[in-house]
Formats: sequence, C-alpha cells, structure tokens
Amino acid sequence: MESLTTNYAGLVYALRPEIALTIGMLLVLGYDLALGGRMGERTRRCVAVAIGLVTLASAVFQAVCNTAASVTLFHGNFVYDSLSLAVRLGVFALSALALLLVAGTGSKQQRNPAEYVAIQLLATIGFSLMAVSNNLLVAFLGLELASLSLYVMAGFDKTSRASAEAGLKYFLFGGMAAAFMLFGFSLIYGLTGSIALPQIARSLAMQGISPLLLVALVMVLVGFGYKAAAAPFHFWAPDVYQGAPVPAAALIASASKLAGFALFTRMLYSGFAAAGGAADSFSRVPGWVPVLVILSAASILVGNIAALAQTNVRRLFAYSAISHAGAMLIGVIGVRAEGVGPIVYYIFTYGLATIGVFGVFGVIERVSPCQRISDLTGLWKRSPFLAGVLFICVLSLAGVPPLSGFFGKFYVFASALSLNGLGAPVGWLVLLAIAMSAVGLYYYLVVLKAALIANVDFKNAGKIHTPASAATALAIICALTIALGIYPDAVLQLFK
Repeated sequence: MESLTTNYAGLVYALRPEIALTIGMLLVLGYDLALGGRMGERTRRCVAVAIGLVTLASAVFQAVCNTAASVTLFHGNFVYDSLSLAVRLGVFALSALALLLVAGTGSKQQRNPAEYVAIQLLATIGFSLMAVSNNLLVAFLGLELASLSLYVMAGFDKTSRASAEAGLKYFLFGGMAAAFMLFGFSLIYGLTGSIALPQIARSLAMQGISPLLLVALVMVLVGFGYKAAAAPFHFWAPDVYQGAPVPAAALIASASKLAGFALFTRMLYSGFAAAGGAADSFSRVPGWVPVLVILSAASILVGNIAALAQTNVRRLFAYSAISHAGAMLIGVIGVRAEGVGPIVYYIFTYGLATIGVFGVFGVIERVSPCQRISDLTGLWKRSPFLAGVLFICVLSLAGVPPLSGFFGKFYVFASALSLNGLGAPVGWLVLLAIAMSAVGLYYYLVVLKAALIANVDFKNAGKIHTPASAATALAIICALTIALGIYPDAVLQLFK
C-alpha cells in the first residue's frame, strides 16, 4: 500500500536515521572539543568510536521502526521498500565494523579520532540517502556527500605520502566521475522534463530510445563506472587501496559499494527501464544492458589478470575488487529475472570479507609493515587468530563453499542465466566469470600460502597481539561469513 505525504513533518520522519547520524556526528565533535584534550590518546579514540557505534545503533533502530512495505515520502523523493531497508541496515553494519578497526589498528593513522569518526558518520549519511533516493537530485547529493567524505578519509593520514597520494587521486577521479554523471543527468532532465525516477520512466516509455538518450546513458554509466572501479575506469583503485588508512580502505571497499550499486540498480530499473535494450543479443535493441555486459567482461578480465602480477597485497585486493565489480554488474543485469535479493546478498557478504581482510592488515601494521605479500609470511605462527580470519575471508572472496561468498556468486550467476540461458551474451559473460574465478583462486591461494604455510624468521618478527575491538570486529565478520553461507535466506528473505 503506497502513501504520499508532502509536509515537512513527513520529511523529518523520512530522514530519522540521517538525523540520528547527524546528531551523533555533532556529539562526537563536541565531546572532543570539550573533553578530548584532558584524555589520553587511547581513551580519546575509544570514546569517539563508542559514540560512533551508539550513533549507528540508533540509526539502525530508526530505520527498522519504519515497518511500511512500500512508502514514498516528500513528493516521492524518498522511497522505503525492502531494498532501501536492507541496504540501510547493511551499510550501518559495515560502517560499524569498519569503525571498530579505528580503535583496533593503532594510533598512528588516527591522530584526530573524533574528526575521523565524524567524517565516517557523514559518509554513512550519504550512503543512507543513496539507499532511499527516488530522485536524481537527491541521489546525486547523497552520492557526493559520501564521496567527499571518502576523499578526506583516504588522505587522512597526514604523515604518509601514500595516503596523501591516495586522497588526491581519489578526489581527481571522483570529481571527473561526478562531472560525467551530472552531465548525463542534465541531458535526461532535458529529455523528460523531470528528475523524479517514476516520471522519467513514464516519459521514456512514451518517447522510446533516441540518440541523445543513449549519450545521456553513456555519461551516467561512465560516471558510475568510475565510482564502482569498473574497468576501464578503475585506475584510481589500486593507489587508494594501497595508500588509504586501513579503516578508510575497508569502508571504501564495502559500504560504499553496497550503497552505490543499490542506487545504480534503482536508477536503472525505476527510471531507465525503458532504455534497457536487449539482453539476448547486441544487434536488436540498444540500451544500457549491452553496455553493462561490456563493462562487466572488461572488469573481470582486467581485475583477475592484473592481480596475478601484484606483489603488493593491498593492490592485489584492489584488482580483486575490480573483478568483483564485474560480477556485481552481472547481478545488476540479473535483477530483471530474480529481483534485487542476489545482488544485495553478494555485495554485503563481499563487504564483510573485505573488511575482515583489511582488518587483519591493520592489526599487523601495529607491529610491522604489511604491504607486500611477503609481509604475511608465517602469520599462522605470529597470530593463529589472524591467520584463521584471513583464511575464512579470503576463501569467501574466492567463492569456496560453504562460505557466503560462494552463494553470493551462485545466486548472481543463476539470476543472470535465468534470463536467456547460456546462448545469450549474458550467458557467455557468466561462463567467463566462472572461468576467471579459477584465476582468482590462484592468487588468493598465493596470499594464503604466505600466511599459512611459509615459516617466519622470529629474529625479524614476533607475536602479534590483536586489540579487543579489532578482535571483536573480526570475530563477528567470520561468524557472519560462515552463518550466511549456511543460511543465505537470512538476507534473501527480506526481498520475498
């Protein structure tokens, strides 16, 4: 049952999670300004993280309180359905796990913890707005609010040239992506006379596909390709993953992808569905589906092949993320057949495993560098707990059953194959993704070989202690990775 309200009380009701996050952001800054100078560095950081976690818990409560099945609020600019609820809860959970790493991965990268936590909450506000936006302007505001926050987080370690380089490259590429996307939005507004997705859909259904619409769609897809690190728009990702502080890299690789793909999926299917084109042949009807097939194939090939040549472990996982972005694009295409459940499940479980991997890196960096694959040598002796976490998370990323990463890929590929089978271009794309998964398994096993098999020279490296906050986050991630693999319906039933 759909209702519509246009008063500002309804706007406040619609944005309760965002309001809770804003209040928490102001509280953490106010606390630090008033009392932070009197505290030790560790206490100051732990209190800032605690305020952030309480704020995220409050946002979860506010999001769950809206029990309506499908509601549009404030002139239809915000939409609340199963997709928005699942994505909101997902980004809040991933943000909380990344926030725990702030207290558990050392103080060198977080000399201003309250400011960092406030910026992360601001990014989470952007993610939440992206999840509920039903309007091009609201979508762009949420996307850029999140992006600007992530640029700052990537360059937050002022003592590191690599972090400064990561922030600068992320900002330059992100600004270019925003320009492409906004230009595409302006063309769509010129064609349809509206920025609301339902009105755009009705107008495009009557007009059909025109050359100008195709140009607009290409601009939007280019902009999104940069944001999602899909090939050939991926060049910023390796440098950002390598240079950004661990909590920032974890958030960029997880929550931002979940919110971004949710927004992109809603735009394509709620606003541009009439311009989708044919999924069974490139020669019939042009549209965004054939473009997604090309972007997906390029991402899968470039990501997996380039990862083979990497000796820097962070860059390896950056190229792995590019290949996963290609698989996520397959999930976007498969929404036509199976809905949004498979793609949300895949991205959420991918985000969990990625945060786990970067969490391990962050804990290791407390005592020794962790940039090269060789830096992981003998991890099983230095910290059996971290080695076990890395084992579970890497195998989940590789898609090994019965972990959740396997079922994420399975559901995404099955949804795409249910469209037209193996004989269509999408079917060939699924076969390519399955074949390249074997390549991915190889470089993942290289990482695990260094961590679990090779011996360490104890003259150069000793035992690694895992702080309680990081250990809590990593234990939760492992438990969820295993549990969601055993019971994937815990996420998928939200969309039934």
